[in-house]
Amino acid sequence: MNSLQPKFMDDPKLFVKHSTTLRVIGEFKGRQDILLGVETEALQTLRKLAIIESTESSNRLEGIVTTHERIKDIVLKSSAPRNRSEQEIAGYRDALHNIHENWLTMDINTHIIKELHNTIYRFLPLEGGEWKKTDNVILEKYTDGSMRVRFRPVSVEKTPAAMENLILAYQDAINSGMEPLLVIPLSILDFLCIHPFSDGNGRVARLLTLLLLYKAGYQVGKFISLERIFESSKESYYEILEASSIGWHDGNHNIIPWTTYFWGVMIAAYKEFEDRVGSIKRTYGSKTEMIQQAVERKISPFSISEIEDECPGISRVMIKTVLRRMRDEGKIRSIGVGRGAKWVRISSRNMKKNEGL
Repeated sequence: MNSLQPKFMDDPKLFVKHSTTLRVIGEFKGRQDILLGVETEALQTLRKLAIIESTESSNRLEGIVTTHERIKDIVLKSSAPRNRSEQEIAGYRDALHNIHENWLTMDINTHIIKELHNTIYRFLPLEGGEWKKTDNVILEKYTDGSMRVRFRPVSVEKTPAAMENLILAYQDAINSGMEPLLVIPLSILDFLCIHPFSDGNGRVARLLTLLLLYKAGYQVGKFISLERIFESSKESYYEILEASSIGWHDGNHNIIPWTTYFWGVMIAAYKEFEDRVGSIKRTYGSKTEMIQQAVERKISPFSISEIEDECPGISRVMIKTVLRRMRDEGKIRSIGVGRGAKWVRISSRNMKKNEGL
C-alpha cells in the first residue's frame, strides 16, 4: 500500500533518527511482560478503567457523548442504550471487549475490519460492515460555520481493492520480519487515507490500532487508554494526520510526522502504565500524589466519584481534601454545587495568563 513501500520501510535515515525511541518502547515492552506475569488487583483496576476511558474518549472524538455515569453503566453493567449516542457507545464497548478477549484468534483481514465496523453499529438500523457507497471527504469545521477539505480519500470504486492491498502489504511486511512498530502506524495511516466507510473510520482505526499492537505483543492499551491519549492531543492528532497525508495518493507523502506522533503516544502510555501500577501498589504516603495524577489525566469536567474509581482504597474525605488544596493552588475549579458539582482542570497556559493580569 502507499505507506508500506520499500522507500519508506527500508529508509535508514528513519531508523537512525528514531532508533532511541524504538529502543525505549522495546524496553517498556520487556518490563510490561514482567508486570503481566502475575495478575494483581492493580492490573484489574487499570483494565476496568481503561475500557471505560477508551469507550468514552474514542466516541467523544467523534462528537458522540453522554454522561460519565452512563458510560460506566453501559460499559460495566451492560445497561441498555437510551438514544443514538448511547447505541454507538454500546457498540464500541462490544467491539473493544471482543478485541480484549479474542485478539489472539482474530486474523487480520478485511472481514475482521468490517466486523469491527458492524459491531459499532449493531444497535442501529445502519449498514454497518459495508464499504462506503458514495465518495467522502475529510473536512475541518471552524467555529464560524465554515469548513475546508483536509483530504480526499480513495474513491468508492477503488476502495475494495485498496483495502485488500492494504491487508496484503501489512501481512507481507510482518511476515518478512519488518519492525512492527513501523508497520502498524503506517498501516493505520493508509487505512485513514483510504477512509473505507461512510462513517466510523476514526473509531475503527483506533480499534484496529489496539488489535495490531496486541498481535505484536504490545498490550499497554489493555491497561492504559490510548484513545484518551489521542483525545488529549486531538489538535495535534488531526494536524499531524493531515501533514502525513499530503501527497499520499502519489506515494510522495512524509510519514515522519505520523510515526513520530504514534510512537510518542506509546511512550506516554507505557510511562503512565508503570506510574499507575506503582501508585496503586504504594502505601498511604503516596495517596495525595495518586489523586493529583488522576486529576491531571482528566480532559473534561469530572466528579469526585470518577477520582474514586481511579484511586481504589482512598477515602472520599481525603479526595475532597486534596481537591480543595488543588483548587486553592489554582490548579482546578469547581462547576456547580451539591451532588451534581463537577471539577475542571485549569491549564498551565491559562494560569500564566492569569498571573500576568
